[in-house]
Amino acid sequence: MGLSIVIPAFEESAKIARDIEAAAEFLHANALVGEIIVVDDGSEDQTAEAARGVEVPHDVPCHVIRYEPHRGKGYGVRTGIKASKERYVMFADCGLCIPYGDVLQGLDMLENNACDIAHGSRRMIESDILQDQPWHRRLFSKMFKATVRMLLGVPRRLTDTQCGFKIYKGDVARCLYSDCSTDGFMFDIEIILRAIREGLRIEEFPVEWACDPDSRLSVTRTPWPVLAELRALHRAMKNAPARSPRSDKSQ
Repeated sequence: MGLSIVIPAFEESAKIARDIEAAAEFLHANALVGEIIVVDDGSEDQTAEAARGVEVPHDVPCHVIRYEPHRGKGYGVRTGIKASKERYVMFADCGLCIPYGDVLQGLDMLENNACDIAHGSRRMIESDILQDQPWHRRLFSKMFKATVRMLLGVPRRLTDTQCGFKIYKGDVARCLYSDCSTDGFMFDIEIILRAIREGLRIEEFPVEWACDPDSRLSVTRTPWPVLAELRALHRAMKNAPARSPRSDKSQ
Protein backbone atom coordinates (compact mmCIF):
# COMPACT_ATOMS: atom_id res chain seq x y z
CA MET A 1 0.00 0.00 0.00
CA GLY A 2 1.43 3.37 -1.00
CA LEU A 3 0.48 6.73 0.51
CA SER A 4 1.44 10.25 -0.53
CA ILE A 5 1.14 12.74 2.35
CA VAL A 6 0.71 16.35 1.24
CA ILE A 7 1.35 19.06 3.84
CA PRO A 8 0.34 22.58 2.71
CA ALA A 9 2.25 25.26 4.61
CA PHE A 10 2.20 29.04 4.84
CA GLU A 11 4.46 30.83 7.32
CA GLU A 12 5.02 27.56 9.23
CA SER A 13 8.78 27.58 9.84
CA ALA A 14 8.27 26.91 13.57
CA LYS A 15 6.03 23.86 13.02
CA ILE A 16 6.93 22.20 9.76
CA ALA A 17 9.79 20.05 11.09
CA ARG A 18 7.50 18.35 13.63
CA ASP A 19 4.92 17.67 10.93
CA ILE A 20 7.45 16.07 8.60
CA GLU A 21 8.98 13.98 11.39
CA ALA A 22 5.54 12.73 12.48
CA ALA A 23 4.50 11.88 8.91
CA ALA A 24 7.78 10.05 8.25
CA GLU A 25 7.52 8.12 11.53
CA PHE A 26 3.96 7.10 10.66
CA LEU A 27 4.95 5.76 7.24
CA HIS A 28 8.03 4.01 8.63
CA ALA A 29 6.30 2.49 11.68
CA ASN A 30 3.44 1.10 9.60
CA ALA A 31 5.71 -0.23 6.84
CA LEU A 32 3.93 1.91 4.25
CA VAL A 33 5.55 2.76 0.96
CA GLY A 34 5.07 6.47 0.58
CA GLU A 35 6.26 10.00 0.16
CA ILE A 36 5.90 13.34 1.88
CA ILE A 37 5.21 16.44 -0.20
CA VAL A 38 5.52 19.81 1.55
CA VAL A 39 4.10 22.74 -0.39
CA ASP A 40 5.34 26.16 0.71
CA ASP A 41 2.63 28.56 -0.45
CA GLY A 42 4.80 31.65 -0.94
CA SER A 43 5.86 32.02 2.70
CA GLU A 44 8.00 35.00 3.63
CA ASP A 45 9.64 33.15 6.52
CA GLN A 46 11.98 30.14 6.30
CA THR A 47 9.32 27.44 5.89
CA ALA A 48 10.88 25.79 2.83
CA GLU A 49 14.39 25.93 4.29
CA ALA A 50 13.20 24.40 7.56
CA ALA A 51 11.41 21.62 5.65
CA ARG A 52 14.47 20.80 3.56
CA GLY A 53 16.60 20.57 6.69
CA VAL A 54 14.56 17.77 8.32
CA GLU A 55 16.22 14.35 8.46
CA VAL A 56 13.83 11.50 7.65
CA PRO A 57 14.41 7.74 7.21
CA HIS A 58 16.14 6.98 3.92
CA ASP A 59 13.14 5.00 2.69
CA VAL A 60 10.75 7.96 3.04
CA PRO A 61 11.20 10.50 0.22
CA CYS A 62 10.43 14.06 1.25
CA HIS A 63 9.86 16.63 -1.50
CA VAL A 64 9.57 20.36 -0.89
CA ILE A 65 7.76 22.50 -3.47
CA ARG A 66 7.98 26.25 -3.13
CA TYR A 67 6.50 28.97 -5.34
CA GLU A 68 5.78 32.68 -5.18
CA PRO A 69 3.65 34.63 -4.61
CA HIS A 70 1.24 33.33 -1.95
CA ARG A 71 -1.78 31.83 -3.76
CA GLY A 72 -3.95 30.24 -1.05
CA LYS A 73 -4.46 26.89 0.64
CA GLY A 74 -6.45 25.41 -2.23
CA TYR A 75 -3.67 26.16 -4.69
CA GLY A 76 -1.13 24.62 -2.32
CA VAL A 77 -3.08 21.41 -1.78
CA ARG A 78 -3.80 21.16 -5.51
CA THR A 79 -0.10 21.56 -6.32
CA GLY A 80 0.89 18.81 -3.91
CA ILE A 81 -1.78 16.33 -4.95
CA LYS A 82 -1.05 16.80 -8.65
CA ALA A 83 2.62 16.02 -7.89
CA SER A 84 1.76 12.87 -5.91
CA LYS A 85 2.45 9.37 -7.25
CA GLU A 86 1.14 6.81 -4.78
CA ARG A 87 -1.99 4.63 -4.83
CA TYR A 88 -3.55 6.75 -2.09
CA VAL A 89 -3.03 10.42 -1.31
CA MET A 90 -3.99 12.60 1.62
CA PHE A 91 -3.47 16.10 2.83
CA ALA A 92 -2.99 17.09 6.47
CA ASP A 93 -2.98 20.59 7.88
CA CYS A 94 0.22 21.78 9.49
CA GLY A 95 0.30 21.70 13.30
CA LEU A 96 -0.45 18.02 14.10
CA CYS A 97 -3.98 18.77 15.27
CA ILE A 98 -4.84 15.17 14.33
CA PRO A 99 -2.34 12.33 14.94
CA TYR A 100 -1.26 10.51 11.81
CA GLY A 101 -2.31 7.19 13.33
CA ASP A 102 -5.90 8.20 12.60
CA VAL A 103 -5.13 7.78 8.90
CA LEU A 104 -5.31 4.00 9.24
CA GLN A 105 -9.09 3.93 9.58
CA GLY A 106 -9.53 6.00 6.44
CA LEU A 107 -7.02 3.90 4.52
CA ASP A 108 -8.86 0.74 5.55
CA MET A 109 -12.10 2.21 4.18
CA LEU A 110 -10.44 2.98 0.84
CA GLU A 111 -8.59 -0.34 0.67
CA ASN A 112 -11.86 -2.24 1.20
CA ASN A 113 -13.58 -0.10 -1.44
CA ALA A 114 -16.11 1.27 1.07
CA CYS A 115 -15.63 4.71 -0.50
CA ASP A 116 -13.49 6.71 -2.92
CA ILE A 117 -12.80 9.58 -0.51
CA ALA A 118 -12.45 9.35 3.29
CA HIS A 119 -12.88 12.54 5.34
CA GLY A 120 -11.70 12.89 8.90
CA SER A 121 -14.49 14.48 10.92
CA ARG A 122 -14.27 16.31 14.23
CA ARG A 123 -18.06 16.33 14.54
CA MET A 124 -18.78 12.60 14.71
CA ILE A 125 -19.93 11.29 18.09
CA GLU A 126 -16.93 8.95 18.22
CA SER A 127 -14.39 11.75 17.71
CA ASP A 128 -12.23 12.77 20.66
CA ILE A 129 -11.94 16.56 20.99
CA LEU A 130 -9.00 17.35 23.26
CA GLN A 131 -9.27 21.13 22.82
CA ASP A 132 -12.20 22.71 21.01
CA GLN A 133 -12.30 25.96 19.06
CA PRO A 134 -13.06 29.22 20.88
CA TRP A 135 -16.72 30.24 20.79
CA HIS A 136 -16.35 32.79 17.96
CA ARG A 137 -14.78 30.22 15.64
CA ARG A 138 -17.50 27.68 16.50
CA LEU A 139 -20.12 30.31 15.63
CA PHE A 140 -18.39 31.08 12.32
CA SER A 141 -18.26 27.34 11.59
CA LYS A 142 -22.00 26.90 12.17
CA MET A 143 -22.84 29.87 9.97
CA PHE A 144 -20.54 28.59 7.24
CA LYS A 145 -22.05 25.10 7.37
CA ALA A 146 -25.58 26.49 7.01
CA THR A 147 -24.51 28.70 4.09
CA VAL A 148 -22.88 25.96 2.03
CA ARG A 149 -25.84 23.66 2.57
CA MET A 150 -28.32 26.32 1.49
CA LEU A 151 -26.34 27.91 -1.35
CA LEU A 152 -24.51 24.92 -2.79
CA GLY A 153 -26.47 21.89 -1.62
CA VAL A 154 -23.69 20.19 0.34
CA PRO A 155 -25.27 17.07 1.92
CA ARG A 156 -26.14 17.28 5.61
CA ARG A 157 -24.57 13.87 6.24
CA LEU A 158 -21.13 15.42 5.69
CA THR A 159 -20.57 16.76 9.19
CA ASP A 160 -17.16 18.43 8.79
CA THR A 161 -16.35 19.59 5.27
CA GLN A 162 -13.44 21.77 6.40
CA CYS A 163 -11.47 19.25 8.43
CA GLY A 164 -7.88 19.34 7.14
CA PHE A 165 -7.41 15.57 7.12
CA LYS A 166 -8.73 13.93 3.96
CA ILE A 167 -7.67 10.76 2.12
CA TYR A 168 -8.39 9.81 -1.49
CA LYS A 169 -7.83 7.06 -3.98
CA GLY A 170 -4.86 8.53 -5.82
CA ASP A 171 -6.25 8.58 -9.36
CA VAL A 172 -9.52 10.08 -8.11
CA ALA A 173 -7.70 12.85 -6.24
CA ARG A 174 -5.37 13.74 -9.10
CA CYS A 175 -8.31 13.97 -11.51
CA LEU A 176 -10.56 16.00 -9.20
CA TYR A 177 -7.82 18.44 -8.21
CA SER A 178 -6.74 18.91 -11.81
CA ASP A 179 -10.23 20.32 -12.48
CA CYS A 180 -10.42 22.34 -9.26
CA SER A 181 -10.17 26.11 -9.72
CA THR A 182 -10.55 27.42 -6.15
CA ASP A 183 -7.28 28.74 -4.76
CA GLY A 184 -8.50 29.70 -1.27
CA PHE A 185 -10.18 27.97 1.66
CA MET A 186 -13.26 26.88 -0.32
CA PHE A 187 -11.38 24.27 -2.34
CA ASP A 188 -12.75 21.53 -0.02
CA ILE A 189 -16.29 22.45 -1.03
CA GLU A 190 -15.48 22.47 -4.74
CA ILE A 191 -13.88 19.03 -4.50
CA ILE A 192 -16.91 17.67 -2.61
CA LEU A 193 -19.32 19.09 -5.19
CA ARG A 194 -17.31 17.72 -8.10
CA ALA A 195 -17.04 14.31 -6.44
CA ILE A 196 -20.81 14.13 -5.82
CA ARG A 197 -21.55 15.24 -9.37
CA GLU A 198 -19.36 12.43 -10.68
CA GLY A 199 -20.92 9.74 -8.50
CA LEU A 200 -17.97 9.25 -6.17
CA ARG A 201 -18.54 7.98 -2.65
CA ILE A 202 -17.50 10.11 0.32
CA GLU A 203 -17.51 8.69 3.83
CA GLU A 204 -16.31 10.08 7.16
CA PHE A 205 -14.30 8.62 10.01
CA PRO A 206 -13.80 9.94 13.57
CA VAL A 207 -10.55 11.57 14.67
CA GLU A 208 -8.76 12.78 17.76
CA TRP A 209 -8.38 16.55 17.45
CA ALA A 210 -6.95 19.51 19.32
CA CYS A 211 -7.50 23.07 18.10
CA ASP A 212 -4.37 24.89 16.97
CA PRO A 213 -4.59 28.46 18.32
CA ASP A 214 -2.08 29.54 15.66
CA SER A 215 -4.57 29.07 12.82
CA ARG A 216 -4.34 30.89 9.47
CA LEU A 217 -8.14 31.27 9.56
CA SER A 218 -9.12 34.66 10.94
CA VAL A 219 -12.75 35.27 11.92
CA THR A 220 -12.33 39.01 11.27
CA ARG A 221 -10.41 38.84 7.96
CA THR A 222 -11.47 35.52 6.40
CA PRO A 223 -15.29 35.78 5.98
CA TRP A 224 -15.26 38.29 3.10
CA PRO A 225 -12.87 36.34 0.84
CA VAL A 226 -14.79 33.17 1.75
CA LEU A 227 -18.10 34.73 0.67
CA ALA A 228 -16.56 35.88 -2.60
CA GLU A 229 -15.22 32.38 -3.23
CA LEU A 230 -18.60 30.83 -2.45
CA ARG A 231 -20.35 33.11 -4.96
CA ALA A 232 -17.74 32.33 -7.63
CA LEU A 233 -17.99 28.62 -6.88
CA HIS A 234 -21.77 28.73 -7.10
CA ARG A 235 -21.54 30.26 -10.58
CA ALA A 236 -18.78 27.92 -11.72
CA MET A 237 -20.51 24.73 -10.62
CA LYS A 238 -23.71 25.70 -12.44
CA ASN A 239 -21.84 25.55 -15.74
CA ALA A 240 -19.23 22.87 -15.00
CA PRO A 241 -19.59 19.75 -17.18
CA ALA A 242 -19.41 16.43 -15.33
CA ARG A 243 -16.69 14.01 -16.19
CA SER A 244 -15.86 10.69 -14.59
CA PRO A 245 -12.49 10.39 -12.86
CA ARG A 246 -10.85 6.98 -13.12
CA SER A 247 -11.68 5.19 -9.89
CA ASP A 248 -9.81 1.89 -9.70
CA LYS A 249 -12.44 -0.46 -8.29
CA SER A 250 -9.79 -3.07 -7.59
CA GLN A 251 -8.43 -0.94 -4.75
